[in-house]
Amino acid sequence: MYGKGQRKACPMCTMWIDGFNGVADHLAENVDFAVIAAADLPALREHGRWRGWHHLRLLSCGSNTFKSDFASEDKEGKQHSTITVFTRDVDGNVRHFYTAHPNMSDEIDQRGIDLLCPVWHILDLTPEGRDDWYAELEYKSFTA
Repeated sequence: MYGKGQRKACPMCTMWIDGFNGVADHLAENVDFAVIAAADLPALREHGRWRGWHHLRLLSCGSNTFKSDFASEDKEGKQHSTITVFTRDVDGNVRHFYTAHPNMSDEIDQRGIDLLCPVWHILDLTPEGRDDWYAELEYKSFTA
């Protein structure tokens, strides 16, 4: 998302989280869902308010190693999109279930967690497809 070595929110992460906000109430019936970023909490909450993320739990991990532990942050502090899932076993212990990154390989960039974003599904249905489109934090027609 952003934080540490990345001072501006990632447009692609922001787009994904916009969608998560829309389904958060549905998810809450079955799972605990949180957005975790290296940005400090006041900056993260400010970005969330600007985007209208009223249904999401926003957490900061900027002062710990959570993101680097799951290869979601490099040594320079640059942030990478990552989905990490934990589960609780019958004894109440929290266990790492899996982690996924958008880069499936050096040849296939930004496709590993596409299933989590409906924007790609709609664009893939059009004759032009995705082409070289990339998310932005603001569009001429967008008002948060």
